Amino acid sequence: MKTIGILGGMSAASTQTYYRELCDLARARLGGLHSPELLIRSLDFARIEVLQAQGDWDAAGAILNREARALERGGAELLILATNTMHKLAGPMMAGVGIPLLHIADATAQAITAAGLKRPGLMATAFTMEQSFYTDRLAAAGLAPLVPAAADRAETHRIIYEELCRDVTTPESEATYRGIAGRLAEAGADCLILGCTEVGMLLNQDNVPVPVFDTTLIHCAAALDAALA
Repeated sequence: MKTIGILGGMSAASTQTYYRELCDLARARLGGLHSPELLIRSLDFARIEVLQAQGDWDAAGAILNREARALERGGAELLILATNTMHKLAGPMMAGVGIPLLHIADATAQAITAAGLKRPGLMATAFTMEQSFYTDRLAAAGLAPLVPAAADRAETHRIIYEELCRDVTTPESEATYRGIAGRLAEAGADCLILGCTEVGMLLNQDNVPVPVFDTTLIHCAAALDAALA
């Protein structure tokens, strides 16, 4: 089994899900007392969020690159970045790093394509929904992503940063997210990408009217596949 390096903390809530899901998957796949070989570097998200808000992506990229190099030196044999938004910096992060990065958008696109679907709705941070680094990657895989209307994008983003990243879930926010997901389906989405690693705290296949692709769960499964290959 290869050692998976997890660069997380963005937010801590999603990184906890990564750890738990990878452990559950390894136990289900291998049985007995098996668990995955992991190295986890969890960053202080407050520092990263300030850089996001300031648009200082160069500084954020330098931090991720330093941490990716540290994970490689520590013995990681492949890397996963436990956040969708910060894949904006996948290139700078991996500069000079000799081990592979398993990109979350690629794993998600592969799962959607395998299901025979083409037009995913995307609920994520404003950065992920409104910038092209993520949707272009989906389009390159043959998909036609659909994002919410402006007001729904703003509310999706607010709930992520003000609530989910702080491990807060409320019935009101769940209802809001269900409404946004429903409007995406009405607009023609044939499935829904939970495109922020925290969105699965509120949405799942039981409360969304189209097939759901939870990027966190997909990413974890792909990482374990790679570690066991």
